[in-house]
Amino acid sequence: MAKFALREVEGMRQVRIDIRDEAVRARAGALSNMSGRITFTPRVPGAGDLFRAVFTREARVRPFYEGTGTILLQPSLSGYHIFEAEAGDRWILEPGVYWASEAQVALGLTRDPLFASLWAGDGLLAWKTTIRGPGKVAVNAPGPVETIDIRDGEFRAQGRLVLGRTEGLRFSSRRSARFPRNFISGQKRMRVYTGTGKVMVAWTPYWNHHMYTRMTGEDIESTIFE
Repeated sequence: MAKFALREVEGMRQVRIDIRDEAVRARAGALSNMSGRITFTPRVPGAGDLFRAVFTREARVRPFYEGTGTILLQPSLSGYHIFEAEAGDRWILEPGVYWASEAQVALGLTRDPLFASLWAGDGLLAWKTTIRGPGKVAVNAPGPVETIDIRDGEFRAQGRLVLGRTEGLRFSSRRSARFPRNFISGQKRMRVYTGTGKVMVAWTPYWNHHMYTRMTGEDIESTIFE
């Protein structure tokens, strides 16, 4: 079984993957360096996936790394979270969240209901990556991650705190208060998750990530990987 670990150097965080006659895959452009006998293979996706890629920021080419050795992915002022996707679990990740996984983890794409995405500010064609276990998965995270269980209930978040959810939860967008009180509430529309399942939440950003984005107004990803 591949070993996923997080390392931190000079305030930057990085995913390290050790494999032994195994295979993993990662987001396109994620590689920093690798050592050992490892074959790097970008596999061409199907025609349907290529068509969807025109309308989404979610890359459909996730290169495979096969063999024995060590892989270090790109470091970031932001962070990463590693978790075990259990057999039968299907997670829906927010755009840009997927980072790497074991080869046996199945990847796909899905869309939330049209009006829910539109009112939430995600756009009309917001495709999201889905993952189905079993296997280890690494995701982009702006801060420490907590997994919350929801049992036949509701979870509301202001802003993009939720990184992913299991398929038992339905996504919608709702006013923070009843009309017209929502105009004086001081809150934007809430992102609402209803049903039974789990959500991955990053409540608080890492301080260096927060300071960088506040001072420059730039997205971490667009500067680190260029």
